[in-house]
Amino acid sequence: MERVCFTLRVRPERREEYAARHAAVWPQMLQALAGTGWHNYSLFLGEDGLLVGYFETPSLADALAGMEGTAVNARWQAEMAEYFEELDSARPDTGFTRLVEVFHLEDELVEPYQPQPATQQRDE
Repeated sequence: MERVCFTLRVRPERREEYAARHAAVWPQMLQALAGTGWHNYSLFLGEDGLLVGYFETPSLADALAGMEGTAVNARWQAEMAEYFEELDSARPDTGFTRLVEVFHLEDELVEPYQPQPATQQRDE
């Protein structure tokens, strides 16, 4: 499973409206995302307008292509574009900056972590 993290910049004066739109995402858009391989998808919005997105997918290329083929995505992206800075002529779903993953705890653990009762834990 590919883990994807990306950033965009929401216009600071549009932050509240952007958050409100995401509190009521169209059911068809939610179904399209899930149906095209977007899993465990979250968005985080900073006070300064920094938007960080994260999702897991079997294939980023397939997930993007799948959404490209839906009418609901075209409508959603057209409506969302006005909320963002620095997109030039790109849509939000193609104009994001992907971040490079440099650490993932589960990948680093030799054995899966199993918590011990508090009386047995110690610093090593």
